[in-house]
Amino acid sequence: MLDHGTSILPASRPVAETELDGLAGAPWSEPAHPERILRVGLLNNMPDAALMQTERQFRRLIGPGVELRLFSLDTVPRGPLARAHLDRFYASHEALAGAGLDALVVTGAEPKARHLADEPFFAALAAVVDWAEAQGIPTLFSCFAAHAAVLHLDGIERRPLPAKYSGVYACRVVAEHPLLAGMPASMPVPHSRWNDLPEAALAARGYRILRRSDAVGVDLFVRDGAGGAPMVFLQGHPEYDADTLAREYRRDVGRFLEGERETCPSLPENYYTDESVACLEAFAAMARADRAPALHADFPTIAETPARPAGWPEGAAGLFRNWLALVSARTAALAA
Repeated sequence: MLDHGTSILPASRPVAETELDGLAGAPWSEPAHPERILRVGLLNNMPDAALMQTERQFRRLIGPGVELRLFSLDTVPRGPLARAHLDRFYASHEALAGAGLDALVVTGAEPKARHLADEPFFAALAAVVDWAEAQGIPTLFSCFAAHAAVLHLDGIERRPLPAKYSGVYACRVVAEHPLLAGMPASMPVPHSRWNDLPEAALAARGYRILRRSDAVGVDLFVRDGAGGAPMVFLQGHPEYDADTLAREYRRDVGRFLEGERETCPSLPENYYTDESVACLEAFAAMARADRAPALHADFPTIAETPARPAGWPEGAAGLFRNWLALVSARTAALAA
């Protein structure tokens, strides 16, 4: 459980160069002008297969001018390779209280239980939410973490969808906010989720909807935490690489071929070129007609089935620049 004051464990271990998945960083040292360097934590709870990719994605968005410290929930099950990476480069979530953070990003995890509160890591994640709100730490919650946070804070239950939202969707601005300064009225954003938060329930509890899609509902919403600290919630995945949805689709088709899921997944919407759609739909028809693990050998590769040019990275970079500007202004005001 997180303490609301003094350090529980030493501050996060430094981010150093790693040979795993091309991740790199520099050993931490006290900056010459600490008042100019933001210290942001990344509480990365993604499953093993996406752990390092997610780290790289958020590192890119947060940028080189910020000190990024890495944390993970102890209660998320890990395999040996991911555990080795976490042991070397990450600290426990219990170290958050002593890390001197200016802001925090919390990623999701792959849900297993029918109800969020039954996930083995929910209690630890709820403790992080309570700590961040009580301490006035500006926090950005991504997808599953956003669902868990609003359930814990306000009892808002996510609702299961009849089919997975997977694809790139036009999300339009519905309220002005500094997070969206200088950005277009509509932006494409990747979404990949089996559940949704009811917009009416969010509004009734005081959350402010900033961006939504006619196809998949709420994309971005906010509320103020203690002392006015901004709490930002994303149902989408602006951090995604251009090929992330393709890799998820291949994973889900693989699960179908192996008998781990009953239905063959639909293609991500608004994502593939017409030629790629035709190729992948032909393979999906073959897989549905004669499902077998051996069909893995005939699965068209990502190179053979390219996606459309990614239209969301510029908007994602703008969103994170604006978020860090808000964090920087708040940090300066508190220090004055």
